[in-house]
Amino acid sequence: MESNFVDYVKIYCKSGRGGAGSAHLRREKFIERGGPDGGDGGRGGHVIARGNSQVWTLLHLKYRKHVFAEDGKNGSSNNSTGKEGEDVILEVPLGTIVKNASTGEFINEITEVGQEVILMRGGRGGLGNTNFKTATFQTPRFAQPGEDNNEDWLILELKLLADVGLVGFPNAGKSTLLSVVSAAKPKIADYPFTTLVPNLGMVNCGEYRSFVMADIPGIIEGAAEGKGLGLRFLRHIERNSLLLFTIPADSADIFNEYKILLNELSKYNPELLDKQRLLAITKSDILDDEMTTELQTNLPEIPYIFISSFTKQNITELKMLIWNTLNNERQ
Repeated sequence: MESNFVDYVKIYCKSGRGGAGSAHLRREKFIERGGPDGGDGGRGGHVIARGNSQVWTLLHLKYRKHVFAEDGKNGSSNNSTGKEGEDVILEVPLGTIVKNASTGEFINEITEVGQEVILMRGGRGGLGNTNFKTATFQTPRFAQPGEDNNEDWLILELKLLADVGLVGFPNAGKSTLLSVVSAAKPKIADYPFTTLVPNLGMVNCGEYRSFVMADIPGIIEGAAEGKGLGLRFLRHIERNSLLLFTIPADSADIFNEYKILLNELSKYNPELLDKQRLLAITKSDILDDEMTTELQTNLPEIPYIFISSFTKQNITELKMLIWNTLNNERQ
């Protein structure tokens, strides 16, 4: 369900406190002054985030506001080390960024399967009295306490990892295009803001060639200031290697729409302008040759292609154009 897509959560994380070292002195029958035999305390549990390619959203953390790891156990006699506190592992989607909620400071990002990032480090266990025995100090009667835990509010923010991001106004044909070039089944209708969450699709170009395409909810003028849905989802475009602008052939002014979209991206993050850009003029099945030629006189100076998701016009050519552009970028 669309409502199950969550890309932002704020959680309170608390690691485990380290166990105290033992100050035990060995006492056995027939052995006088057995000396120190206190073991070390166990480490407190960490709070860890781990990248998981099977997880696509932060929904499972939305209602888990507090995450507590286990405290380490105290050391004991006979040089027995206390048990380590159990770690808490949070499975997160690839592309998750971790920030400090109070300062906004970037902490880390998870981009690889199995990558683990310690969000809150458990306290170290205290040293037992055995560690303080010396040639001149045979019977230390003290040990270290365990180290305190760490706790704070953190923000987990998901930025989708996709090769291609679809950029366009609402109802520009982005979802229809994604459904045609991939197996993704986004919601499609002929009214604005049909897409309320990003959708991902794997596009197959044949011969083991493929790329990931993301359908981003439509941008409107003023999105960078928070209008419409744009501001919430513009961050997903930051991860894309290539931006595919989709503007319908029946637009009043294709060049002007492109400029508005580009301006919104620039206001949100000027670095987005450094990304590769392509233009797909959708719904081109309504055009004849004369109309197509006329439109070509006033198009942006970026590679463009006329397509129709309904008739499949130039869909294969579009996929190859994207594939070649992506690979030129990588090389």
